Amino acid sequence: MHVRRLLYLSAHQLTAFKWQSGVLSEEGSFDATEAGKLGFANYLAGNRKSIFSILANVSDEGFHIETIPFLRGADRTAIVRRKLGQLFFSAALTTSMSLGHQKSRRKDERIMLAALTNNEVFAPWLSALASAESPLAGVYSLPLLGPVLLRKLGITDERCLLLTIQDQSIRQSYLEKGELFFSRLTPLHNSSIGGIAQTFATEARKLQQYLVSQRLIGRQQPINAYLLAHANTSKALESSCVDSDNLSFTILDIEACAQQCSFKTLPADTRCEPLFLQLLAADPPRTQFASDAQRHDYHLWLVRSVLQGTGAIALFGCLLWSGRQLYEAYQLNQEVEVITAETSLARRRYEDILKTFPPIPTSNESLRRVINRYVELENASTSPAYLWREISRALHDAPSIELDGIEWKAGGTQPPRAPLGVEAQRNEPPGVEREIAVVHGTLRLGAESNPRQVLAAFKGLVDALELNPQLEVEVLQQPFDVESGKPLKGGDATVADSQPRAFKVQIRRTRGS
Repeated sequence: MHVRRLLYLSAHQLTAFKWQSGVLSEEGSFDATEAGKLGFANYLAGNRKSIFSILANVSDEGFHIETIPFLRGADRTAIVRRKLGQLFFSAALTTSMSLGHQKSRRKDERIMLAALTNNEVFAPWLSALASAESPLAGVYSLPLLGPVLLRKLGITDERCLLLTIQDQSIRQSYLEKGELFFSRLTPLHNSSIGGIAQTFATEARKLQQYLVSQRLIGRQQPINAYLLAHANTSKALESSCVDSDNLSFTILDIEACAQQCSFKTLPADTRCEPLFLQLLAADPPRTQFASDAQRHDYHLWLVRSVLQGTGAIALFGCLLWSGRQLYEAYQLNQEVEVITAETSLARRRYEDILKTFPPIPTSNESLRRVINRYVELENASTSPAYLWREISRALHDAPSIELDGIEWKAGGTQPPRAPLGVEAQRNEPPGVEREIAVVHGTLRLGAESNPRQVLAAFKGLVDALELNPQLEVEVLQQPFDVESGKPLKGGDATVADSQPRAFKVQIRRTRGS
């Protein structure tokens, strides 16, 4: 489990805090000396699974408001990077934030360019974080948390001043429409209650005059200054910070502000470090100063977290699916047990019923074989209906043919005919069932018929039967003797015109076994 740790950096030392379950606790301070740097390296080695964020409160910072054309994407990024390089040439920690678009036709964008200009203050701590491969979420400046605090407190002044005390210094910030426009840090030489009250009043008036000189506010324009202080300093502040025509003061109780922000750790005095550190942990600002290279380990941590989260979700889904399968298997086992019990009960009832029957002269197994054989014979039996139907179809268009009888037989197998080729022999089945019908009939065409007409009528019958490819038709007896060794004479028909012409045809139907 990763723990968030906050590093508060001032000009001379770095203080480490642990943020867990909404509670802020101090873990140690490290001076900007060799011993302090070594102690910080050991601190990082003991907290390798932590995510670090740096909150800086230093005087070496710059703020500049610039107007750029209406751009998007890579073009906007390029022009912002170029202007940061021009204004803060040697600064390693820079950032920018949008202040909105102007309402003119061009819709130019106002941006604030900011930088932490003293690289030497940050270099040893950033180097230690990079050497330990500790994830750095970002480097934040304390004045950037001022808009976050006013938004949580519900202060919606169009223009206001915010004065806070931390690190024996007083931070003065100017905010317009909820965005930071200017901030500066002034040393606090007298840390007594009276000294703090006098410094608040003096610095607020100086900042108001500076803003007038920079034409950020009008000369006669009234502005409100919010003083963040402890309740025990309220009387001294009220006596020193007297409202004027252009400047009015509002005292914010630091404990009440922490409670309104739902923070668990309340500040013990007027120093605002705990309040801003909890703001950073709970609601970090969108802009920070660290580059992508400095946040490389943090990006890797994000990728690992996403992969681990996806794996955890997949594992949880698999566990749910496995649990469901186990539950369904348990239900099936229960059903199998119930069915098994019912089957056993039914078998016992069946056996009890069988005991009431009289004994049979054979065993159940023999009786079962006989019945099975009977069913096979019943299924294998056939009838002459098919051949009857085909013969009737052929005789439909032959009114001169009369049937004398039909001999039908079925059963047995017929050996395959010897094919001409080897390939055909491979494809021929070993034997087929057959049914045969021998048709006896006579032809009666009348006294004026001749032999050719009789043969034509007979040939029509044979052709009609051969139209069915399942039938094999063989002529056993012609109505006339038309063998090649015997001549057919016209006088023969005249002599036997009154006699019917008998014929015999064999029809064979084969079915695959």
